Amino acid sequence: MTDHYTTLGLNSAATLADIKKAFRQKASFYHPDRNVALDAAAQFRAVQEAYDVLSDAEKRQAYDDNRRRSLLDNPLDTAREIWLGYFKPLL
Repeated sequence: MTDHYTTLGLNSAATLADIKKAFRQKASFYHPDRNVALDAAAQFRAVQEAYDVLSDAEKRQAYDDNRRRSLLDNPLDTAREIWLGYFKPLL
């Protein structure tokens, strides 16, 4: 699973304005008409996909939920939440 936040150079707390700004910068840099690198088109598509997901509130929520389940945010915090959620009723 690709990390859309990393693709745009953002963290998961980014606002919509941050996402738009990062998209414009990355898209301008990786645009195949402006960048002659062999992987520029693939990077441009990745940036577009990241923006499509993160700029739509419903898609972003689903992506963030899946990302948390995959323990990409912070595995220690997620493990601690699971651990406390399981043992709190027992203690």
